[in-house]
Amino acid sequence: MGLAWKDYDEKKQAEVMSFCDDYMAFLSKAKTERRFVQLAIEKAEAAGYRNIEEIIQKKESLHPQDKVYMNQMNKAVALMQIGDDPLEDGMNILGAHIDSPRLDLKQHPLYEEGDLAYFDTHYYGGVKKYQWVTIPLAIYGVVVLKNGQTIDVAIGDKEEDPVFVISDLLIHLASKQMNKKADQVVEGESLNVTIGSIPLADGKEDPVKAHILQILKTNYGFEEEDFISAELEVVPAGKARSCGLDKSLILAYGQDDKVCAYSSLRAMLEDRHLQRTAACLLVDKEEVGSQGATGMQSQFFEDFVAEVLYALGKDSNLAVRRTLLHSAMLSSDVCAAHDPNYADVSSPNDNQPKFGYGLAFNKYTGARGKSGCNDANAEYIAQLRAVMEKGNVHWQTGELGKVDAGGGGTIAYILANYGMRVIDCGVPLHNMHAPHEVSSKADVYEAYRGYKAFIEFMR
Repeated sequence: MGLAWKDYDEKKQAEVMSFCDDYMAFLSKAKTERRFVQLAIEKAEAAGYRNIEEIIQKKESLHPQDKVYMNQMNKAVALMQIGDDPLEDGMNILGAHIDSPRLDLKQHPLYEEGDLAYFDTHYYGGVKKYQWVTIPLAIYGVVVLKNGQTIDVAIGDKEEDPVFVISDLLIHLASKQMNKKADQVVEGESLNVTIGSIPLADGKEDPVKAHILQILKTNYGFEEEDFISAELEVVPAGKARSCGLDKSLILAYGQDDKVCAYSSLRAMLEDRHLQRTAACLLVDKEEVGSQGATGMQSQFFEDFVAEVLYALGKDSNLAVRRTLLHSAMLSSDVCAAHDPNYADVSSPNDNQPKFGYGLAFNKYTGARGKSGCNDANAEYIAQLRAVMEKGNVHWQTGELGKVDAGGGGTIAYILANYGMRVIDCGVPLHNMHAPHEVSSKADVYEAYRGYKAFIEFMR
């Protein structure tokens, strides 16, 4: 359909900006998967969704137009609005991941060296390690005590909060460092976060560390041994911001893949009467292979479907299989937008997504001969073309760069194992996996509209 901005009148452009203001406000609060799930459930419950666990415990039945969700360990969430058609006829599923590249504190993170206190970290997902030094950092997560109490930690984004940093070598002494390969300029074991320098005055061993432990105990209520049962993540400090003099772009941490997750969530929570059941699946662990109980390779979504079918009076494994087999899915993950600064890695001949042209569909992903890809069939793509046209959605096609330049994968192949129709799509980005990524507000808005059209028109 061409460049979306050219088709927006003043009213439509205001809608785009307003939607993205809401997205940026949400993203600034939802920097981790736990925070995203918490906020998503708040929005879902406000829209009339009920926890499936409540339905199970009360032995209630479900009916068409009922809305339910499943919270998987506070790190993944699935939502469903039941349509008038039998669930076994399939669902329209929106899927995305809510984890992002970051630094995780190790289980014994706190140490002192050179009269400074540090947190020792292990990076999560694919990162260019040198991008994480010298920038302001925040710490989010939970500490769970032996008595079961959960302490919520969020330090670095309030005006009165301190921030944290990973030091880098000054240019004057960096001659050896500057001759290293990019992946060796900063080693993984050097991503140590500076957290303090004032010693306790009582002469204890490691007095700076002792002072930090005192602060943690006084201000947050936990001790050193409690790090063992903690999940603490180091992320860039600061809010999502409009980018460019025309404010047409968004600069923010975690847009891979919270931009697709938020747009999917907003589309899912629209107030509507559905003929065909809709589901929204927002999962963890994609950046490290989708394993684990909160990743897409877990069976929690299948279990959710089984529970809904049971509450509908359809208690059989065959009903679950039929439901999944007959479903259609948009597996949403960000893709690489054409960057004129690095044009040599873009797929030629209009095969690279561009900013401002809308939701990008990727028939296949993978690398080096499409290895590891999900490759959508032509019949499904034809259906999607009709759906996007009916919804008057700006959309484009593309792939993740020039052949043999690299590649990547998503959760699509996992859902495709059920035999359902699945295609990759998402919002194009610059700086993917960097501490701050760039998206086009037009693409964010058109992704939402595309997901909305898919829920309402796909058959």
